[in-house]
Amino acid sequence: MIKQIIAGLMLGCFSAAASETDDMDTLTEQQRQIAAISSCAAKGNMPALRRAIGRGLDAGLGVNDIKEILVQLYAYCGFPRSLNALEVLRTTVLARADAGRKDAPGTEPGRRPRGQAIDYGTENQTKLCGEAVKGPLFDFAPAIDEYLKAHLFGDIFSRDNVDWKTRELATIAALSSMEGTDGQLAAHIRIGRRNGLTEAQVKEILGLTAGEEPDAGVPRISPFPVGQPNTDYAQYFTGRSWLARLASGPGLNVPMANVTFEPGCRNNWHSHTGGQILVAVGGEGLFQERGKAARRLLPGDVVEIAPGVVHWHGAAPDSWFSHLAVECNPQTNENTWLERVNDEEYAEAARETTR
Repeated sequence: MIKQIIAGLMLGCFSAAASETDDMDTLTEQQRQIAAISSCAAKGNMPALRRAIGRGLDAGLGVNDIKEILVQLYAYCGFPRSLNALEVLRTTVLARADAGRKDAPGTEPGRRPRGQAIDYGTENQTKLCGEAVKGPLFDFAPAIDEYLKAHLFGDIFSRDNVDWKTRELATIAALSSMEGTDGQLAAHIRIGRRNGLTEAQVKEILGLTAGEEPDAGVPRISPFPVGQPNTDYAQYFTGRSWLARLASGPGLNVPMANVTFEPGCRNNWHSHTGGQILVAVGGEGLFQERGKAARRLLPGDVVEIAPGVVHWHGAAPDSWFSHLAVECNPQTNENTWLERVNDEEYAEAARETTR
């Protein structure tokens, strides 16, 4: 929570200057996986890191790209975490090669700049931050100032196979995943914004790193956040789903959430005493009222569900699916959950919507 408050304050400083287009920017799939990899490495969650590395390689990240990020992270989360993460990368790449997977090698860094690392590192640090970095801490401990300038911003940030924007993305993800780094996180959010990250992208990074396992294999199929695993309602679903509450202001009385379903996931037969509106926003889904033919849902489709109508909805067998769920008449609206949609019912609904 503290991290989110600090991030919100920092982002607020930039919001006046952000354009409408800027706010609409989202991370690419490769950027999302860099954030996930950095977060898992910083947390020391090696099983989750292995899965994140697999997703990153599947998304087209090169082995050297990931290697470079994990090397850089030693400066933020220490040698032990960095070394452990690099070993996970090494063994993951070997295991994928044994399974016949050919991962892209990625880019090797070019030559270092001419001169002394302390000189071009100081120049890099000033460009990144927008001003010379100095202060009483560095006067008190000049050795750390030298190491920052010569090694981190000289030796590491001069390696040109990963750009500064991506390095700051990884740094923000790592710092937001650790305790006691609030000041550094705030500084790097500022630096990241200066070097090309948008307000919306920083918010997305912080959202991705908030859970125990960042971005656990959920693809980005709509502009809306995925949210957290839908554990509160898991007993009413067949398969996995995720829930992101978007609006719940008591003065508006229009609760709205984004629900994401993995392929084949659907909720039970159920009804709402106040009705519901669904707006499909990503992937392909299915909807069916009791006693009626099923309907295939595509982005932009709207379903108006009258009070008391028994129905179900979920993803198509071969596609992820996201819809906005708008609760109607929230003061009196209650859900009545009924039996599961069995495999035969689901298969028939999928068949009849593809005829």
